Amino acid sequence: MSAAQPARKRDSAATREAILAAAIIEFTEHGYAAAGVRQISERAGVTAMMINRYFGSKKNLFAEAVERAFGPPTIVGDDPAGLSHAIAHNLAERTAPDAERLDPFLLLLRSAAEPEAADILRAGIESHVGARFAGLLDGPDADVRAQLGLALVAGTWLLRTMVGTTALASAGNADLADLVCDMLEPVVGPREIAPPADPAADRPPR
Repeated sequence: MSAAQPARKRDSAATREAILAAAIIEFTEHGYAAAGVRQISERAGVTAMMINRYFGSKKNLFAEAVERAFGPPTIVGDDPAGLSHAIAHNLAERTAPDAERLDPFLLLLRSAAEPEAADILRAGIESHVGARFAGLLDGPDADVRAQLGLALVAGTWLLRTMVGTTALASAGNADLADLVCDMLEPVVGPREIAPPADPAADRPPR
């Protein structure tokens, strides 16, 4: 009896992982609204009832898919040294024509129009890449500056990979990375704060 219990645990974990992996693919390819529980269950090789058993609802499953997709570092790493340079070069390499697709961005693009999904995506961005980026920044307004940096990253990804605008799609990785790095520097670097004015400086000499 006791020997059978570990096997059930392993089967349970494997089933849950298969459902989650299938859900990530379906949500990434079709978006939150179009990805059906039936399609996810068929891809995972389980029944639709198993999805409710393990995740409770499609919304809960999507939330876990977002956690899985947004958790690992992709463009923004964990090292504050040379941050602009690292982000810019990661972005250029990961958006090159021969690069592997970036699932978190596709998941964002294809599901953000759904209000229910947008709330989950926003929480995923803010708790993972947004928080990680902001934590690497010195100076005031770190959250705002981090999200501005992410906007630049997401916009570059969208135009270079999904839309394929000619200039960005044909740009060399090194040249593109240099330009992106220059654009990131004002956001990543601490903002210069002018010292308070010295009232004595405005007084006429005696």
